[in-house]
Formats: sequence, structure tokens, C-alpha cells
Amino acid sequence: MQLLPIHTPLLREGDDLVSILTENAEFEDGDILALSSKAIATVEGSAIALEDIDVSEEAEFLSEHCGKTPALRQAMLNETQRLHGKVVGKCKHAVLTELKPDGLKEGTIMAASAGLDQSNIPAGFTIGWPMDPVVSVGQLRKALKDVTGKDIALLITDSCCRPRRIGVTAIALVVSGFDPLEDMRGKKDLFGREMTMTQEARADQLATAANIIMGNTDASIPAVIIRDHAIPFSDFEGWVPGIEPEEDL
Repeated sequence: MQLLPIHTPLLREGDDLVSILTENAEFEDGDILALSSKAIATVEGSAIALEDIDVSEEAEFLSEHCGKTPALRQAMLNETQRLHGKVVGKCKHAVLTELKPDGLKEGTIMAASAGLDQSNIPAGFTIGWPMDPVVSVGQLRKALKDVTGKDIALLITDSCCRPRRIGVTAIALVVSGFDPLEDMRGKKDLFGREMTMTQEARADQLATAANIIMGNTDASIPAVIIRDHAIPFSDFEGWVPGIEPEEDL
């Protein structure tokens, strides 16, 4: 499998992302394009100006006990509400939210600060996911097909943390063009035992592989082409399914 970085100029609100990508990369049929959620949110104009935010007592409390400014904590609370979520955990450095965005049919998404952060964005702003990632991924895939003539699948990524582990990896928020899970149930292992539970999170695995190339600082690589992956394309388009809380560990 090949991971091919796409270097771009600094992205700004209103930029034509498809033109920028196709000017800086050569695509082939069967490619999977991993795109940073923050890159899409940036060009779509989803950055949040912190000076425009009215701060609540809850935000003041979270700021005092979990760090970050009251305005940033209020932005997180606003985003949590927009994504039909709730605060489920907190420590002196972070706040954990559980989100159920429109269109997510199975499970919820656990995310620090409702997906908001302040990296790779001008001072005084914060940014999270695109307003509707499913719409974004569908429009981008169609536009790439129109411009390149190639059949390219897409996944939108975001960095994430893991329980009891240091460091970030990545997850796939939404996918267009391939099944995000590979169901191994019913298949046999090396000793002939039938698998009964395993589903491989291949969209998340691809997101993490791409995130190694993208980096989280000043690399200016918001997209990675995944080639020679042997993953069949499908009609799937939407949020990557999750697990319902009552069924989770």
C-alpha cells in the first residue's frame, strides 16, 4: 500500500479545495483520498471567532478546572449541543464529550472538546468538524470525479485520543465509496476456529496511517492519497458506524 502526501498552500475560507488538490497531485482510478476534517471546515468557513462568544457559568467552571479559556470552553459546549451530545468526563487538562451528530445511525462518537482545537488556525479562533461532513464528502467526491474523470473514494479524518494511552492517532468520521468496516465474523482463523465478533475498522486504520503522513503541526499536508490498498469500492456514504453506549465496554 502506498501513502502519497499532497502538499498544499495554507488553506483559507473560500478556497477551491478540489482545484488545489488536483493541482498538487495526480490521481488514479481506485485511489482513496484521506482528507483532514479541519481542512474542509477551514475552506467552508466553519472557524469560530472566540471574541463573539457569550460565556456561561458552566464554561467558567470548566475553564477553571480543566484548562483553556472560558470562551473556548463555551465554544465546546455550543458545539456539543449542536452535535446532540453531552459532557461525559473531565480532568485537569481536557473535557471528554459524547456526540450523536445528525445522520449517525449507529452509536456515538467520543471526542475531546467536541472535536474543537486551535492548531493550524489563526489566533482568536477555534475550529472543529465541517458543518455536515456527509454532505461535504459527497460533494467533494463528485467534484473530484468531474475534474479528474477518476473513481476516487474519500474519507474524512480527525485526530483522536485513546483510553489510557499517551499520544494521538486518528479516526475516520465519514466515508464515501467503500465500506468502513470489514466483517470477519464467520471466517476462520489459522486453526480453523470461526470468528464470532471481529470487525476490522479499516477506515480508522487508513485514517491513522494517513495521519502519520499529515502530521499535526506545520507540515501543510491536509490530504493523503492511499493507493494499492486492495479495498473494494462500494456505494457506502455516511458516518462510520459506532457502538451504542449500553453495548460498549
